Amino acid sequence: MTDFTMATDSDGVAVITWDVPGKSMNVMSLEGFDQLETLIDDALADEAVKGIVITSGKSTFAGGMDLNIIAKMKQSAGDDPARGLFEGTMAKHKLLRKIERADMDDKNKGGKPIAAALPGTALGIGYELPLVCHRIFCADDPKAKIGLPEIMVGIFPGLGGTTRLVRKMGAMAASPFLLEGKLLDPKKAKAAGLIDEVVEDPLAAAKAWVLQAGPADIVKPWDAKGYKMPGGAPYHPAGFMTFVGASAMVNGKTKGVYPAAKALLSAVYEGAMVPFDTALKIEARWFTNVLLNPSSGAMIRSLFINKEALEKGANRPDVADERVKKVGVLGAGMMGAGIALVSAQAGIEVVLLDQKQYAADRGREYTAGHMDKGIARKKATPEKKEEVLSRITATTDYAALKGCDLIVEAVFEDPKIKAEVTQAVEAVIGEDCIFATNTSTLPISDLAKASKRPEQFIGIHFFSPVEKMMLVEIIKGRETGTRAVAKALDFVRQIRKTPIVVNDARFFYANRCIIPYINEGIRMVAEGVSPALIENAAKMVGMPLGPLQLVDETSIDLGAKIARATKAAMGDAYPDGAVDEVIFWMEAEGRLGRKSNAGFYSYDDKGKRQGLWSGLGERYAQADEQPSLVEVQHRLLFAQVLEAVRALEEGVLEDIREGDVGAILGWGFAPWSGGPFSWLDIIGTPYAAERCDQLTEAYGDRFACPDLLREMASKGQEFYGRFGPKAAAA
Repeated sequence: MTDFTMATDSDGVAVITWDVPGKSMNVMSLEGFDQLETLIDDALADEAVKGIVITSGKSTFAGGMDLNIIAKMKQSAGDDPARGLFEGTMAKHKLLRKIERADMDDKNKGGKPIAAALPGTALGIGYELPLVCHRIFCADDPKAKIGLPEIMVGIFPGLGGTTRLVRKMGAMAASPFLLEGKLLDPKKAKAAGLIDEVVEDPLAAAKAWVLQAGPADIVKPWDAKGYKMPGGAPYHPAGFMTFVGASAMVNGKTKGVYPAAKALLSAVYEGAMVPFDTALKIEARWFTNVLLNPSSGAMIRSLFINKEALEKGANRPDVADERVKKVGVLGAGMMGAGIALVSAQAGIEVVLLDQKQYAADRGREYTAGHMDKGIARKKATPEKKEEVLSRITATTDYAALKGCDLIVEAVFEDPKIKAEVTQAVEAVIGEDCIFATNTSTLPISDLAKASKRPEQFIGIHFFSPVEKMMLVEIIKGRETGTRAVAKALDFVRQIRKTPIVVNDARFFYANRCIIPYINEGIRMVAEGVSPALIENAAKMVGMPLGPLQLVDETSIDLGAKIARATKAAMGDAYPDGAVDEVIFWMEAEGRLGRKSNAGFYSYDDKGKRQGLWSGLGERYAQADEQPSLVEVQHRLLFAQVLEAVRALEEGVLEDIREGDVGAILGWGFAPWSGGPFSWLDIIGTPYAAERCDQLTEAYGDRFACPDLLREMASKGQEFYGRFGPKAAAA
């Protein structure tokens, strides 16, 4: 079997078709590059061939490079990985440059026209390949996406996409597509200059163009005499301002912790000052630099390989299909309304139940409002809105739950209320219906005691807002059966979220790790550490929000409520009295966070954050001697990762892939690191254990090195070496 085939028609147009066997979307492999080069060589050497069209045998063009291969490139690069990666990258550049030059001589004469015909989506190398062609035709498919999303998984377009797009559009115009991974539908891509034509039949249009193209049509601007970069090169007055601004923008957004963004900017800046072929070498060197950085491998593994594996059911029990046909959602507040919305969007019939009809109707209106926003952004239509709304029945009648195969309870976080609702529901649902409770803190095994069928009782922890947050935490109680797990997993996959499955324990996994992060930040405030240092240290190590801003967003009174409940449950073992002193004082002051326009931050009348509240300094005077940036960062990171290790040690986590993916998607744990376990592998378990001892001596037993980490440190082991999929399969 082959990924690329070629056929030459009677007019002399050679059509190279990309169609990877067994894949729903084309992805490029090393073998694919070899096959493509052989066909290109044959077509260019054949005098009967007047021109070439590269197209796809699928409804899309390509999804990019096979990231599994990129992840392995470092390991397969030999004893000198830098040289091996660079030479391998340059070999791909040579092929793409061969297509671009198409047998032209030094005077740009004698080449054959080559066009790309895209039936749909073209991403990554799936766009870099068309970019070297002389004209790009794309089908008019509004669902198709064109662009270069590599930056989102820790690398950058390293097969000429960076150099060519900047020379095609200028650094300023290219920056959203390179630095943000922005994707456009075909019509918008044409307007932006990414592609040349949007047509009904791209293959026919490409063939017709090839047959009439003249010599001037196949010379790229950067190969033409007198070429000047749009917007100016770095040494041009206009270009200088562009690159100064770009540097500020990149560092402002990444805080310097994402190596791919910095490398991309360096490749663009340096490449813009040299001839095109030299610029490709510079791009290849920076691409090699990124591939050798452990951050890129960790990000690819967690954000692509592991995430995709979990979404495809890597840990799903081996039971029959359990896709949901009808779901009952109990409680039409913000959480229940969000669950109803995503369920209806996935084509599932929804019964949205609340105590009062007006509350149930308001929950249904949440979907209407969401769809109206989509219509305004031209992401939805009035017809689609009515279709989605028609699937939601808002009611107060428990009898409407008959026929549901899944119940998701999202009422108040009160065990008594949840128990009452559980019993009322089980009086009307069928024997096979699975009951899921949406809770962030209450033990599932305890809640299951109210159920007549605890083996069919499970926790499904959504994150707010439901429609935006990708992670869903599935919690197995002591008696939860495999069919309930399969049902929960299939439901989460239906609504296009990423699931992780954990065992029941206080705070489960995500909250277990994020609460110590918040607490450590608050604890430092009480110690006299500058709040600005705490917040900026967190952001500079890759956290999306500092701990003080995060508690403002989630509400301070919620933190106080959780603290009281935890203290009541733990008694003398409760470790966070110093944190409570701050939280309870803030609560008493009426500073409850963003919702009250007053918290650790000050807010204006419209709720816009104005800066850290000056009253903090009056209550908790800042110490004359402040800790180092790294010391603060380590306190904030180790507070989280040690809980992740303990969760694995105690069996709450069963798969470190779920620990890493869940951390990034659930609370934004430093995505550049690949997650807590990937970060520990990056810094090394021996150093991590040593740092635990130092932090424990300085700040207390909450930083005590877990036995598992200590053992691994003594053996020099890595988490993915010991607990990764390969180790599990061995």
